[in-house]
Amino acid sequence: MTAYSSSAVKRLASFLREDLGQQGRVPLHAPTFGGREKDYVADCIDSTYVSSVGDYVVQFENEVARRSGCAFGVATMNGTAAIHALLHTLGVGHGDLVICPALTFVATVNAVLYTGAQPVFLDSDLDTLGLSLAEVERFLQACERRVDGVWYEGQRVRAALPVHIFGQVIDVVRLSEICAAYGVVVVEDAAESLGASRDGRQAGSLSVAAALSFNGNKVVTTGGGGAIVTNDEALAVRLKHLTTTARAKRGWTFFHDEMGFNYRMPNLNAALGLAQMEQLDGFIRAKRELADRYEALFQGCADAQFVKEAAGIRSNYWLQAIMLPDLTARNDALEALHAEGIEARPCWTLMVDLPYLKDSLRYGDLTVARDIENRLLNIPSSPSLMTSTAIA
Repeated sequence: MTAYSSSAVKRLASFLREDLGQQGRVPLHAPTFGGREKDYVADCIDSTYVSSVGDYVVQFENEVARRSGCAFGVATMNGTAAIHALLHTLGVGHGDLVICPALTFVATVNAVLYTGAQPVFLDSDLDTLGLSLAEVERFLQACERRVDGVWYEGQRVRAALPVHIFGQVIDVVRLSEICAAYGVVVVEDAAESLGASRDGRQAGSLSVAAALSFNGNKVVTTGGGGAIVTNDEALAVRLKHLTTTARAKRGWTFFHDEMGFNYRMPNLNAALGLAQMEQLDGFIRAKRELADRYEALFQGCADAQFVKEAAGIRSNYWLQAIMLPDLTARNDALEALHAEGIEARPCWTLMVDLPYLKDSLRYGDLTVARDIENRLLNIPSSPSLMTSTAIA
């Protein structure tokens, strides 16, 4: 262990073990099931409607949309499917480019590739961890303007896909203003930001539509699942059609009027998710209290800085994070924490460093994204760590 990491590790271990009374393994982020999960799942089983048709799917879609500040929700099997279906429905496909942050989870980019489009990777903003608006503007200014849009390296720039990293909501309104001048549509990857907001507006409601995730380690889980939220009714209807195999109503016959996707969320998963959604406020309250405790813990710590929400953002603090001085210090802290039975994880490898994406287009030197990748460490973030906070 280096001198750089030792102080941060000691503070964190002492806080979790002594202040919070955590014994044994401390997970990075464990789901909390303290509501009506068992009741709803049992009711779903008793109804026999455990697959893709059922009241829980409808209720879950409505609640997710409402809590995202949107009128319509379409549940999917996972967040990747939600992004793919959304981009496909908006016409993104072969020959198109989608602006993506170089620092993101790989599902963001895989969904772009599923459409036949290609990503173009841009740098991050240190304050929000997300896509740099300044870099987006510089990139678009460098593109070739044509009658049908802007082009880069012989491909049309069709969309921008910002990601709200760890619940830090970027300024999508400003991003949309920048992109609109070039005919580029903005959609949000809000997989990590359910319940977060910026300037009083919910993540997911800041663009034409957004994709959410309900994986087992998210703030709210369905076991595995995703959703698309939007205020565009026509878009929602089209998304529902395409994600349910594009089956058209033709009496008793099975008739599909175009290629669709079997991206439906089972009713069983939606039952679990609905019970989770009822506790969303409590989950976020606990996670924000934990963030306050962490901020105080690392105040004045020379070798670690807590990653705090930027101005205007009300984060859900999906995953709490600290920044260490350099890559060596981060790796030492990671090993030391795991040796203590405390789960932590580094940020993702930059997309341009993955073998199958190494030849992808990029703009700029990605200096900030690389810095975040090298220094950021996620630390235990479960809402259940705050046992004094009422979650329900």
